[in-house]
Amino acid sequence: MPLMMSEEGFENDESDYHTLPRARVTQRRGGLEWFVCGGWRLLCASCCDWLINICQRKKELKARTVWLGCPEKCEEKHPRNSIKNQKYNVFTFIPGVLYEQFKFFLNLYFLVVSCSQFVPALKIGYLYTYWAPLGFVLAVIIMREAVDEYRRFQRDKEVNAQLYSKLTVRGQVQVKSSDIQVGDLIIVEKNQRIPSDMVFLRTSEKAGSCFIRTDQLDGETDWKLKVAVSCTQRLPALGDLFSINAYVYAQKPQLDIHSFEGTFTREDSDPPIHESLSIENTLWASTVVASGTVIGVVIYTGKETRSVMNTSNPKNKVGLLDLELNQLTKALFLALVVLSVVMVTLQGFVGPWYRNLFRFFLLFSYIIPISLRVNLDMGKAAYGWMIMKDENIPGTVVRTSTIPEELGRLVYLLTDKTGTPDASGLPCWWGLTCFSFIVFRNLISTSKQLELLLQTSPEYFATAVKGP
Repeated sequence: MPLMMSEEGFENDESDYHTLPRARVTQRRGGLEWFVCGGWRLLCASCCDWLINICQRKKELKARTVWLGCPEKCEEKHPRNSIKNQKYNVFTFIPGVLYEQFKFFLNLYFLVVSCSQFVPALKIGYLYTYWAPLGFVLAVIIMREAVDEYRRFQRDKEVNAQLYSKLTVRGQVQVKSSDIQVGDLIIVEKNQRIPSDMVFLRTSEKAGSCFIRTDQLDGETDWKLKVAVSCTQRLPALGDLFSINAYVYAQKPQLDIHSFEGTFTREDSDPPIHESLSIENTLWASTVVASGTVIGVVIYTGKETRSVMNTSNPKNKVGLLDLELNQLTKALFLALVVLSVVMVTLQGFVGPWYRNLFRFFLLFSYIIPISLRVNLDMGKAAYGWMIMKDENIPGTVVRTSTIPEELGRLVYLLTDKTGTPDASGLPCWWGLTCFSFIVFRNLISTSKQLELLLQTSPEYFATAVKGP
C-alpha cells in the first residue's frame, strides 16, 4: 500500500531541511556534552515521533472511475472484500489478553503478590500456593477468549465464503464474497446479502426498482426502495452490459450512509449519455434484497464500504459485576494497608520495619480471595453454555462470554413499535431498548412530554413508569 503525504507534510520536510545546517553547527559546538546533557533524549523523541507518524499514516481516499465489468481498468489498488471482526491475531493474542486482564486492579494485585514470593526476604510460603491459583485463572480466561475468538473467526469465514454469481463475458460464474473486486458485475438473488457497495444497474422487476432491508445497517426495519439506472435497465438482455462502453464515477468513500454523489456515463452512444446518481441508485453492503433479483457494479469493497467504515474496532466488554468487584478489591486493599501499618506500629517500628510491613501485608493478603475470581469466570462460562442450551429460547447464540450475567440486571424494558401492519401482510417488527431506573427517572423528571405520552397512549409502551 503506497504511503501518501499531504502538501503540508512536504512543507514541514522542507523547513526541517533548511534547519539542518544550523542543527549540525549546534551539535559541533556542544559535542559530547550536548549528547550527555540531553541530546540523546531529543534524538529518541524524534525517532519515536517519526515511527508514530509512519504507523498512523493512512491511505488517502479518493474519488474513482469504475468501468462496468472491467476490474483490470482500476487505476488504484482497492482493499480486499473480506470481513474481519477478530480482536487479535496469532502474535497479539497472548499479549493482548494479558494486558486486558492485568489492567484491572484485582488481577494486578494477585500478580504483584505472586511475584513478591521470588524475593527471599519476603517469601512466606510455597510458590505454588500463589502461582497455581493465578495460573488457573489466566488459563480459564485465555481458553474463554480463544473460544470466543475462534467463533468470530468461524462467522467471518462463513460470511466471506458465501458464493455469488458474477457476470462475465462468458456467462455467469460463482465467486466467493472475499474475491469480489471493484468493477465486477454481481447478481444478488432475493433474500441474499449484498456483499459490497454497488450501484444498482438492473433488476428482474418490470418497474425497474426493488426493495431492500437495511436493519443490519441502520437498525430500521422498514424496507427501502431502490431504483436501477435507467440506461442499463432499458437494455434488452443481461449480456448487453458488456456490449456498451460505460463507467461510473463515484465519490470517495465516506461514513454517511444516507447520501451519495456520482454519475453514470455511456460513451458509445451519440451523443454520450450522462445520468446523475443518488442514494436511490446504491446498494450498500450488509443489506438484504427483499424483492426480485438485482445486478450491480461494485464501487467499494472491504474497509471502504459504508458498513465497515461505520463499525468501530472490536473491544473487550466488561460487565458491571467486574467493575464492582474491582472497586471492592481497592477498598479491601486499603484495609490491608491500614491493618499492616497498625501491626507494625504495635511492634514499635523495630528493625527493618518496612520489610515487616510488607510481610504483614502478604500474611493478610488472603482477605482478598483469588477463588472469587475463579468462581466468577467459571460461572460466566457455565451461564453462557446454559443460555445456548435452553429449550425455551432455541437458536440463541452467546457472542461473548464476558457479560452474560448482565441479562439479570434488566429492570425496565421499553418497546418501540416500528412500521405499520396493513393488508399487504408486512410483518410488524419490535425493537427493544433497555434503560436503568435512574436514567429513566431522570428522563421523566426532565421531560414531561414522555409522561404525557405514557398517559395518553399506554399501548405504545410495554411497561408503565413506576416511581422509586
